[in-house]
Amino acid sequence: MRAGAARLAHRNLAAVHEAVSEAVPTRDCIVFRDRRLTFGDVTRRTRQLAHVLHGHGFGAHADSRDGVAGHESHTDHLAILAYNGNEYLEAMLGAFKARMSPVNVNYRYQADEMVHVLADSAAVAIVYHSEFAPNLAEVLPRLPGLRVLLQIDDESGNDLLPGAEWYEEALSAAPGTLPEWAPTWSCDDLYIVYTGGTTGNPKGVLWRHDDIYLTAMGGRSPITREPWPSLASVAEAVRPAAPHIACAAAPFMHGAGHWTAFMSMNLGSTVVIPNVVARFDPDDLCRVIDRERITYLQIVGDAFGRPIVDAVASGDYDLSSLRVLLSGGTALTPSVKQALLSVVPQLSIIESLGSSEGGGQGLQVTTTTSGEPTAGKFSPTEGSVVISAERDRVLPVSSREVGWVAKAGGHIPLGYLGDAAKTAATFPVVGGERMSVPGDRAAWNADGTIQLLGRESVTINSGGEKIFAEEVESAIASHPDVRDAVVTSRPSQRWGQEVVAIVQRSAGADCDGLALAAHCTNRIARYKLPKAWIFVDVIERSAAGKANYRWAADLAQRSSG
Repeated sequence: MRAGAARLAHRNLAAVHEAVSEAVPTRDCIVFRDRRLTFGDVTRRTRQLAHVLHGHGFGAHADSRDGVAGHESHTDHLAILAYNGNEYLEAMLGAFKARMSPVNVNYRYQADEMVHVLADSAAVAIVYHSEFAPNLAEVLPRLPGLRVLLQIDDESGNDLLPGAEWYEEALSAAPGTLPEWAPTWSCDDLYIVYTGGTTGNPKGVLWRHDDIYLTAMGGRSPITREPWPSLASVAEAVRPAAPHIACAAAPFMHGAGHWTAFMSMNLGSTVVIPNVVARFDPDDLCRVIDRERITYLQIVGDAFGRPIVDAVASGDYDLSSLRVLLSGGTALTPSVKQALLSVVPQLSIIESLGSSEGGGQGLQVTTTTSGEPTAGKFSPTEGSVVISAERDRVLPVSSREVGWVAKAGGHIPLGYLGDAAKTAATFPVVGGERMSVPGDRAAWNADGTIQLLGRESVTINSGGEKIFAEEVESAIASHPDVRDAVVTSRPSQRWGQEVVAIVQRSAGADCDGLALAAHCTNRIARYKLPKAWIFVDVIERSAAGKANYRWAADLAQRSSG
């Protein structure tokens, strides 16, 4: 076991939930549609699931990670193919209590993509909604290692797959007692989050419970930012606190949704799930905020922010309870921040710089009194630095070199599941310290903030100049006639690569490329301007609001003729 792991067992996510539940057993933990599950209810149900999984022989292969490489897992894996709901969070917690690791599976994946994640993760069991039963049945012959199927009943009416068990029936037949193996829960147990794969094949990022808890799941006092010293200190803090009411609008199949939900539950707060889960419905979200008096909302960039503004402007919703809006994963542009503040003026908008590989790396807070909203400027969080382009030194704040955002300080992932080479590349040793370098280009600002430039995987090299797609997207999106924009590239004889903008106009707008280029010249250098403009009815994004750059590049290539 890693040195001190036994002493730090209180940083195990299963143990944390048990301690919080014991402190506030009757407080609402998860609210979904007509279900109001208290912390006591969720504890009983997740213990039952742990017993089900353990009864099939699943769990940890060893009590510690001694001798286990950073790209290797020492636990069995439970896949989750489901919409947001209480069952999703229960499946994650139940896996932790069985000493398994949950694996998020994107429900939009086609057969080959689904097989990739399920095979790459070596999942031995899966919890899934009935709606996805036909998709799962199609790929099961290619997944001999997937042995236990737990099916969640839903409105689809699909039958139970052969050999599967109904989720609720499996739970009801299992005891709700604390597992006898609970004393073996360790801070070395694993949380796995699969990356979205918008620019390449999804990969599983391996986090120790200790590291993800301290980085993104409530393991520090919100006041002092010091780690909780014990489970007793967590219980003492949550017992008298008036909890915030949190809502993660993003799908739980992505890390951002996990982090918001677990941070909230681990601090004794209530997690509310919108009624509509198959797609983002801004009116449904606003109704839920109004009904449940939500105070803390998590979204993903403009793809969520713009529709919320429209819904508030056109509907009769009381959002006066809402105090904090957290956005991460993709840009929330200054114009959308301003629009959100115009309809919900009491908001503190927190934009987070982060990734599956680094957790939260920077924050930007915008309110009605903080001045003109800006883009890409973040105050670094604990351990966040900028390293050189060569990844061989930490850059001083006085430096103006363009390098990489990195996370140091020890609480970073172990690596990528099954990929030693990519683990070494993404988690290099710099200045004698192991770091996480997810791939975001950045530089220090004079005031000690980090200026995010863009993800290297979508950086464009045109005429010898590096152009960051996100910077161009932000400039285009600031035009009032633009609803959404994605920037990509395509081959060019003259430039090597040329910048291509794909634009979704606002309803009723008829702006063209000339007008948008003129608008952008006041915001970015002329060499960064798109050489081509493609107008579409809808920009294709993931369920979490992230741009699909593979789709964009393919469209740009097909439009080159």
